[in-house]
Amino acid sequence: MYLERYGKGTKGNGWYSYDHKGVHFIGLVNVVQLEGMGKLGAEQLAWLKQDLAGLKPSTPIVVFAHIPLWAIYPDWGWGTVDSEQALAMLKRFGSVTVLNGHIHQVMQKVEGNVAFHTAMSTAFPQPAPGSAPSPGPMKVPADKLRDVLGIRTVDFIAQKHELAIVDATLSGNSMSQVKA
Repeated sequence: MYLERYGKGTKGNGWYSYDHKGVHFIGLVNVVQLEGMGKLGAEQLAWLKQDLAGLKPSTPIVVFAHIPLWAIYPDWGWGTVDSEQALAMLKRFGSVTVLNGHIHQVMQKVEGNVAFHTAMSTAFPQPAPGSAPSPGPMKVPADKLRDVLGIRTVDFIAQKHELAIVDATLSGNSMSQVKA
């Protein structure tokens, strides 16, 4: 019912792509076929290969995924088991930005031409990888809650052909500013 209402025009379990002002955007779904970690699955990977086939290597790519496409902490399910297959398809592009949440904290990694960015949560904070027995909501004093929750803003800087990614806590403190 969710896809009928909110996923019109998507493929499979809700993946999609579109172009806007020369940038190709891809929304991947890695939360349906969980195997301890996220999973894209063969059908979605085949669709991704076809979706990317007609694009020039100079096309900037922005990928949205819920669970990280890099293995941040597999013991907690913080990664996607078949992400290497997707990332191999994206290697030929000069600029790839991957945005995700799930782990509820700001982490960044650059691997070749791919910049990975995770975001804070607007709902509840999670502990740093491996710093607790398991992931899950951290208990924090009410007066500190706005310091561990946040919002991400992504802006395209047309003159420089860059993305400006800014994370800020709900209390208004800027966490990072990265150009991808």
